[in-house]
Amino acid sequence: MGATSSVAFAVDRLKLAIVSCGFLGLSPVMPGTVGTLGGVLFAYLMRGAEPFWAWCLGLALVIYLVSRTLGEWAEQYGGQKDPGFFVQDEVVGYLITVAWIGQPTLLSLAAAFFAFRLFDIWKPKPCQWLERVGKTESSRFRPGDGILLDDVMAGIYGFAVMALLRAYVLEPTAWVVAA
Repeated sequence: MGATSSVAFAVDRLKLAIVSCGFLGLSPVMPGTVGTLGGVLFAYLMRGAEPFWAWCLGLALVIYLVSRTLGEWAEQYGGQKDPGFFVQDEVVGYLITVAWIGQPTLLSLAAAFFAFRLFDIWKPKPCQWLERVGKTESSRFRPGDGILLDDVMAGIYGFAVMALLRAYVLEPTAWVVAA
């Protein structure tokens, strides 16, 4: 292997590590679900950061912007639109779902996981339309937008479910760590 091909291989591995959230997306079973665990880990690690919601949304934005630029590469590398190993969209959607004011408990992290996965798999409108964004040559969106935007919407739906759970199910301390 020449120096140029070694560098190209290393760059591809780095890009793959990024879009697969540390290779979680390479799971042979349910890569989207496994990839969402990367978002759970990020949220868990940030749970002491104040304000938590800003950290979640800030990280989601950074991941979105970085992953968006790698969308076309991922589709070429994977040989298909929205390849299964690209799971940063799940991480972004989960971080949106879990972003609320206050530090989450383990129960809220788990409930957010299931709420987000429900909408990510179900894909209610407009998730279906957003998934098609960036898949046509005439689109003003990048391929990465089509991969990511449906999960952003699923994250917003998940956030709404979490707001309802916090408002109407269990005591507030079950959902947010008391300060």
